[in-house]
Parts: sequence; C-alpha cells; structure tokens
Amino acid sequence: MLIPSFFRRLPALACWLALLLPFVPSPAGAQQPTPEQARRLLETRPDLVRQLRERIGGSGLTPDQIRARLRAAGYPETLLDNYLSAADTTAAPTPGSNVLDAIRLLGIVGAGDLDSLRALTDSARAVADSLRADSLALEERGLRVFGLQVFRRSTTQFQPGLSGPVDPTYQLGPGDVLVLLITGDVELAHTLEVNREGFVVIPQVGSLYVANLTLGQLEDVLYGRLGRVYSGVRRGPAATTKFQVTVARLRTIQVVVVGEVARPGSYPLSSAGTVLTALYVAGGPLPTGSFRHVLLRRAGAVVDSLDLYDYLLAGDSRRDARLQHGDIIFVPVRGSQVKLVGRVTRPAIYELKAPETLRDLIAAAGGFEPDALQRRIQIERILPPALREPGRDRIVLEIGPEQLVEGVPAFPLEPADSVTVFSVAERRRGFVTVSGNVWVPGPVGWRQGMRLNEAIRLAGGPKPDVYLGQVLVSRLQSDSTRIQLRSSFQDSTGTVTNDLLLLDEDEVEIFSRTDFRPERYVAVTGAVRKPGRVPFRSGMTLRDALLQAGGLTEDAFLTEAEIARLPQDRSGGRVAATLRVPLDSSYLFGRSPDGAYIGPPGLPAPASGAPETALEPYDNVLVLRQPDWELQRVVAITGQVKYPGRYSLRRKTDRLLDLIQRAGGLTAEAYPDGVEFHRAAGRKGRIGIDLPRVLRDSRFRDNLVLTGGDSIHIPEYNPVVTVSGSVNSPVAVAHVQGRSVDFYIAAAGGFDRVADRGRTYVVQPNGKVESVKRRFLLPDSKPKPLAGAVVFVPQRDPTDRKDYVAIFGSVAQILASVVTILVVATR
Repeated sequence: MLIPSFFRRLPALACWLALLLPFVPSPAGAQQPTPEQARRLLETRPDLVRQLRERIGGSGLTPDQIRARLRAAGYPETLLDNYLSAADTTAAPTPGSNVLDAIRLLGIVGAGDLDSLRALTDSARAVADSLRADSLALEERGLRVFGLQVFRRSTTQFQPGLSGPVDPTYQLGPGDVLVLLITGDVELAHTLEVNREGFVVIPQVGSLYVANLTLGQLEDVLYGRLGRVYSGVRRGPAATTKFQVTVARLRTIQVVVVGEVARPGSYPLSSAGTVLTALYVAGGPLPTGSFRHVLLRRAGAVVDSLDLYDYLLAGDSRRDARLQHGDIIFVPVRGSQVKLVGRVTRPAIYELKAPETLRDLIAAAGGFEPDALQRRIQIERILPPALREPGRDRIVLEIGPEQLVEGVPAFPLEPADSVTVFSVAERRRGFVTVSGNVWVPGPVGWRQGMRLNEAIRLAGGPKPDVYLGQVLVSRLQSDSTRIQLRSSFQDSTGTVTNDLLLLDEDEVEIFSRTDFRPERYVAVTGAVRKPGRVPFRSGMTLRDALLQAGGLTEDAFLTEAEIARLPQDRSGGRVAATLRVPLDSSYLFGRSPDGAYIGPPGLPAPASGAPETALEPYDNVLVLRQPDWELQRVVAITGQVKYPGRYSLRRKTDRLLDLIQRAGGLTAEAYPDGVEFHRAAGRKGRIGIDLPRVLRDSRFRDNLVLTGGDSIHIPEYNPVVTVSGSVNSPVAVAHVQGRSVDFYIAAAGGFDRVADRGRTYVVQPNGKVESVKRRFLLPDSKPKPLAGAVVFVPQRDPTDRKDYVAIFGSVAQILASVVTILVVATR
C-alpha cells in the first residue's frame, strides 16, 4: 500500500516533534522533568507550535483530508487538530505519547531516524534527572560547581541546523546536499547530493569529487570545471556568467560522548556540530567531571583539548573543534577543585589547573564585591597525608594587608582549599544620631569640629512643642561606657545655650512637652453607640463627647444625663462627685432634611434650650436609658394552629396560652401532648411542658411567661413509640393506651446483654423525661409512654461493676451476728 502524500511530507515534521518529546509522558516509574524544568524548556522554544502548524498547513491538504487519512491509518482523527490552520493560535498544546508511535507505524521515518529521536528523548530526560541530582548535592555542599548550570539548560538554539548556513571552512562529505545556481548567459539551478563515494553529478558538466573539500575549495574547483562548459564563467568583473554554491542540507554524523557527563552515549549531530554541541546534547559534565580538559579523540588519537573556562568566562570558542563522524568526546574526572565563598561576584566551586593561583581564582569569580574586605583573605587547607597529625589535619592561612598592597597575590593553592573573602564590618562610623522631637530623626553625618546646633539643624530642627529645659547628649568612651552631657534650648527655634562640641557616634535626644503630659480623657457610657474613652480637649462640652461616641441610641433618656467627676475634696473616702445635667432634642443628631427625628418612638424629648455643659478631664458621662424601653419581643409558633407565624408580644407578661389564642387556637389535627417548646434566651433549649393541662387550666405552672426568641411547635398526632438503645431490635411500636415501658421494650425484643436496665428512661413527646423509679419492698414505678414518645435503654458502663462476693460476705456476717444475738437472747 502506498503511503499517502501527506505522510511523505512529514519527515521534517518528525524532527520538530522530536524536539517536543521531552514533554511526552513517560511510562510509570520513569523520572519526569519537573514543571519548572518543563517551563524553561518551553521558553527556549516558543515558536515550535507555530512552525508545526505552518508545516502541516503547507502540506496542501484540507483538515477533512488530514482527518480521513489519520482515521484510515488507525489513529484518532483529531490527533493533529491542535496543529491545523483553524486551531486556536493562543493555545499551547503538548503532543501526546502516541505521536511518535504513529510516525513509526506509518513508516514516515526510518529506523535510524527513529533511534535518533528516541536518543534525543532519553537525553532530555537524563538532563532533567541529572539536574535534580546535582541540585541535591549542591544544597548539601552549599555552593554550586561553576559552569554546571550552563549545560543543564536544555536548548535547541546552540545545535546547528540541518539546513545551514555554514562558513567557507566547512568540509563536505557524503550526505550533504548542495545547491548550485548559475546566472548570466544561462539561468540554471541544480540540487547536488554528495553520494557515498564523495561525488556530485552536475548536469552537462559531469561528476566531481568533493569529499573532504571545504566550501571555499569547492568554489575554486568549480571555476575550472564550469569554465570548460560555460565560457562566461571566469573570475573578475568581466565574467558574463556567475555561479553560487551553498549547502542546502547538512549530513548527520554520529559521535560518542563518554566520561563524567550527565548522559554518556552515541548521538546524531549535524556535521557542523562542535565539541560544545555534543556536550550540550549530553547534558554537560557532572559535578565529578572536568571543565578544564575535555578531550577530542579521532581514530584512536587525541586531536584536541578544550578548556571550557575559556568559553564560560570569556566567550572564547576558538578551540571548539568541529566534529567528524565517529569522533569521541571524553570528559575525564575533575582536577583540583577550590571552594570560593564570601564577597566575590560569583561564589562557587572552581576547578584550577597548574600553575593557576589565588589571583586567577579571584579573577575567574568576577573579582571582589564593593563591600569586600580587601585587606584579608582566609584559606582553610587540608594538610597532605604526610603532614597530618591526629586532630591537626586542617590549618588556616591568612593573606594579610601587607600581601594585598598591590592586589591579589599569586599565592599557590592546593586541592580542596576553601577560600573566604570577608565583608567589611557592619559598624558604621562618621555619624551622630539625633532622636526624639525633631522633624527628621536619625543619623546625620559627622565631621571634625561639629557642634550640637549644627547636628540639630541637619535633623530638621525641633518641633513646636519641644521641651526647652534640657537636651541630653550620650557619648561613647574608649572603655565602651557612656557618659551623659546636657544642654538646653534658648527658645523653640532650636538654638541651644551650651553648643557642645560633638564627637563621632554621639547620641542626641530631644524631648517633647507632649510626652510629659498625662493622657487626659472623658469616658462616655450608657445609651451611646460607641461607649468608651474619648480624648479630652480644652473647652470640650457634653455635646462634643457624645458626637465622638457616635451619638445616642434609640433608647436614650433625653431629659438628663449624669456626670461623675473627680472631687476636689477627698476627705471621708469620697472618690467621685456626681451631678445631673439637662439634655434636649438637639442631642438627637440623626434627623431628616426637614429636622424631624429619625428613629423609633420613645419618651418625648424637651425642646432645645438646655445649656451647654462643659466637661473636665476624667469625667465619666452616663447617658441614661428610657425606663422599660426595648424593641419588640418576637416569638414563633408553628404546626397545628390556625394562624402560624412570628408574633410580637404585646406585654412582658404574655404567656403561652395567650399566644395560642392569638394564633386562632389549635386545629382538629393538633396533638397537644407532643408540643415542642424551645427557649433561645440563655441557651436553655427545649423545655418540657404539659400543654393539655395548660389548655384546661390557665393558672397551671406550665403556662410560661414568654420571652423574645421562644419557639413553639405543635405537631400532628404520632401513633407510634420509638424504642432505641440497648435492645435486641430497635424499632417503632404502635402506641397502646396505658401500657408501661416494659411493654414496648418487650415488643423490641427485650434487653440485650449489655443493657443497663435500671437506667431506662422515656422522653415524652412534650420533651419531659421520665425514668424508672425503684421502690424498696414495693413494685417499681414505671413510666407510661405517650404516643410519639421515645424509649431509650442505655448501655451498661463496663467500669461500673459490683463486687457481689464482697456484698454477699457482708450480708453473711450480718446474718451470723443476728443469729448469735437471737440465740443468746433466748437462753
């Protein structure tokens, strides 16, 4: 069966899909890149989805034709919908795991190309695995190996493209595809593929051996061969026929990367690839690999060596050799490593090679930070085995100021040295601190000869409420103790009487008169919206205080208020003097535009005209409440009454029977014995009442006085009794008038083996709880459940066990004593 033309156009598409394979879910148990790593990979390839859509759109097939051919080949017809021209271009689809399988089964790529795709997938996953392992290792060591992260960032942009371009030094070989353009006297274009023998065949010219020729050398050869056929081909401006040769497609070579790399193995690369290209594909060196001595082996011999620090530190890739088919890149075990910490630009672990020194290490780290202490560098060193003694394996070396006069010395370093560059001391010098009642408190720069007036002026000067009596200056002495100096202000402009000479690190403190004043207040309580303390101000009146307290509440008594004031005379144990002050309607601040009071009705307020009452500090204002004033008390009655609903009580003495009468009385279906009375006040919950007796006698005690929040529900007749708890078959039993609790327990199968029979109780439908009453030498009093009641048998407490042996022993002793007394008495 012929492969559809659509799929014959997909080999290039397969290459693009291969770049997305790191995002395809792997089999269970395989390591997956983390979301952060996947995000970084996508950021380096933002145009892949767009290019996939462009290539499918350029196939010449409509979306319906694409779906039909996918369906005919056994794949879901929507497999490529996200990449069709009509797809949502704002979406970022990720290919599923069946994409590569579909390409393989349909014969779109050969076995070799498929292995290459899978190798790319394995490489990307290995990079992610290595990145996670390296991250854990680096966290333990506290530093990263310099250059490690560069190769861990998976990117396709370093990989040379298979479509060129290449420079004139590119060496041709079998598999390359060239394009030869001839213009001028003739217009021709030829696509030339280098065959296995290294030849290209040019129409009308013949075969030409190009293997191992550079692109520049090929141009020289073509001048001679083309000139024989086309007379206008010659060098110089007199040429009437010109030609241009370019590489349209590069061949693929196979190279091997081994040694201390993240993913050793064989990789297919572009023939324009270099050593760095191979290292990027293989994930770069491991933390145990060398960055300074990467070897390129060809035909069993070392042909080049690459120092990655040239590339990483200076961007110099001149030693990055171009690869050939069969080359081996070997990363040996790392050389001497040195740890550099502290105030340098790039603290890290660096690999040094002879004869590099401390100067080279600091330069590789980017030099010192601005806050580095460049008068001292410390080196911690592990002694060689021959010099070690028990407990003296490590030493500390100091590079002092005398060695750093002319910069970092060429001090030799040893493997595993740890170099520390310290920061300058945190202590600041050259300042005076001005704090307290100034506009800009804080440190000000100090200079030799600075005086107190200048420091205060630099701090913005004193505030208007400055305390003139004293300014304190604290001075640090050489023995770390402080002495107290003092001055004072002449006036509030900030001029001091004793303009002290200040020294470095003096502390100046300026005070405020406000700080010394007590916090004076007025307390407002009673019928106000925001009771509490309000700051006292000179000239404050009662009206001012009530405004700050949020105004009066609805129940305020507007005839008078009480003020408790500190007494002038405290003899006789007096702690307060009280006075009543008048109020009027003007204290009602909430009014409509026409001046009418907005609020609930209450006692009438006197007309305006009450004098303003001046307050004094610490007054306690009490706004009285209207006698017996409160909002409506609402109760709810539901169930079998004629007019159920929420009713407001008319009087504080309204009772249960009054409410039932207002609700129209009970209906014919009402069951008074099952009344449910709940009281929310005080969280009392359900209260058991005898409603039938209340209906017969309004003076009965269960005719309770109602309060706000009460809820009464009168149900329909419930003809069953529910038995639950420790019985053999908990069940609902039909009610039988006059039967006791034993009848219903027997109907439920009787007590089970863990039942506590003596604590059986009945919850009557009206909420009252009745229990079995034990009587000595008389029958027990057992409750009679009403219709709708619940009989409950609790379980016996396993810890509540009686010692019957001890009881019987005590009884036997008592009987023996009684018998003895009777025998003695009868003799």
